[in-house]
Amino acid sequence: MAKKHITQLIDDLDGTVIDDGTTVHFSLEGRAYEIDLSEDNAEKLRDAFRPFIAAGRTAGSAHVPLRRASRPRAVPTRDLVDVRSWAEKNGFAISDRGRISESILTAYDAAH
Repeated sequence: MAKKHITQLIDDLDGTVIDDGTTVHFSLEGRAYEIDLSEDNAEKLRDAFRPFIAAGRTAGSAHVPLRRASRPRAVPTRDLVDVRSWAEKNGFAISDRGRISESILTAYDAAH
């Protein structure tokens, strides 16, 4: 059996399906926005902003978050079995399972 998935870009302003569109990022009063638009509607938005941009002052560039793959977590450098054993021998209350508190990890690091 075969499946075919079709992704369509929809203009957020007028709801039309667009073949050639873009995502426009902009910021107003400290809040960042993004909108998917056809090339025509994107140009209308830019035209509307143009006189305000020309009269305004540059205040730095707006931060546009990039969509990135999450980074893999760093491999722990401590053997947690050793940490638990050390904590028990040194009077720390620690369970056999679960997360080890930062205070115990800090004490373990200081001792080693």
